[in-house]
Amino acid sequence: MAGGAPRKKTPGSASPLRRTLQTLWQEKHLVLFKTEYTFIVVSVLWLFEIGINVWVIQKVAYTEIDWKAYMDEVEGFINGTYDYTHLKGDTGPLVYPAGFVYIFTALYYITSCGTNIRLGQYIFAVFYLITLLLVFRMYCRTKKVPPYVFFFMCCASYRIHSIFVLRLFNDPVAMTLLFAAINLFIDGHWSLGCGIYSLAVSVKMNVLLFAPGLLFLLLSEFGLIRTIPKLGVCASVQLLLGLPFLAVNPVGYMSRAFDLGRQFMFKWTVNWRFLPEWLFLNRYFHLLLLAAHLLSLLLFALRRWKRSGESPLELLKEPGKRKLPAQKKNINQIVLILFTSNFIGMCFSRSLHYQFYVWYFHTLPYLLWSGGVKKMAHLLRVLILGLIELSWNTYPSTCSSSIALHVCHLIILLCLWLAPSAPAATQAKAPVKDKCR
Repeated sequence: MAGGAPRKKTPGSASPLRRTLQTLWQEKHLVLFKTEYTFIVVSVLWLFEIGINVWVIQKVAYTEIDWKAYMDEVEGFINGTYDYTHLKGDTGPLVYPAGFVYIFTALYYITSCGTNIRLGQYIFAVFYLITLLLVFRMYCRTKKVPPYVFFFMCCASYRIHSIFVLRLFNDPVAMTLLFAAINLFIDGHWSLGCGIYSLAVSVKMNVLLFAPGLLFLLLSEFGLIRTIPKLGVCASVQLLLGLPFLAVNPVGYMSRAFDLGRQFMFKWTVNWRFLPEWLFLNRYFHLLLLAAHLLSLLLFALRRWKRSGESPLELLKEPGKRKLPAQKKNINQIVLILFTSNFIGMCFSRSLHYQFYVWYFHTLPYLLWSGGVKKMAHLLRVLILGLIELSWNTYPSTCSSSIALHVCHLIILLCLWLAPSAPAATQAKAPVKDKCR
């Protein structure tokens, strides 16, 4: 009836927002532990990080390490010097690829020839916040890590904030681009992701530590023939960026920008302080680390990344022509393979300097919560994160801090090895005919 009493709302007629808020209130004690609430927690933390970065920039003194050298190096390029062997700063010659030159040339102009340090700090705070957005997006998609862990990722790391907004290293810029590429990979945009990945490599070569995992994923997804164009994208980006320097002195550019044999100084090492300096500098020791690195990658590729029962040669074929039915890698497999590839490189690095912490910092929670030791307590995982943070914050590094770092790396590596391998490959079953027809 038109004049009748208004109908009462049934419990099920509440708006979706109201139901969500009711559920959130009922499970408020689980918000920090259930991965369903990752988005809510990281959104609050990201907003909180804006204030933290402003506070750090305003209250903590900036420390000059490489910024002036970066500006000197790109100033030579601005003045018309395209021979890489003639580009240098007060800390030595330019040793980064061409992408670094272009990005820091832009920063040179934006910061009034590099003199407006405070503006540069705020620009790097933006890099930091973009990096967090990209990282949080991956964690929201994977739903692997409980939300409370992200408090340690954001608020508890003095070193990471320092690397971004107090030191202005180029490492954060490379990692921002790298995480953008990984987000494209998990969305299925492989060609564009390869282009952004190559751009990250052009800022700093450490991004190449992800390359073995990326190559495995490309072969797994596309086979050899269809992987070649993706690799062509990576090569084209490098060629295009380096062309002005390659045209003047190709040998000088390649030897400086991609110097894999560069010697590191013992006084800055974080991971090998317990060794005598002569052994740290020994080339045979470096070759041993390289061999261990390559062997570990091979073992993980064959025993953990590849499906059991599938021949490695099958990866070279197009997915549709393989003997066993091809299976697309899910988001967690893509992220785990890429993060593990990088982590193995970190474990066997010839030297780790303090700014290198950002190379794997944001991946550590995922690796710890992806390990195969299911009974490892949450407290133990957090303790490992804390010990790693303490090792990187100990300056100068000590024998104890270096050993502690290696022990933590070994535990994580063993847990990753014990994690379940890719699902076993099975023969496709022939369709069963309907006898009733």
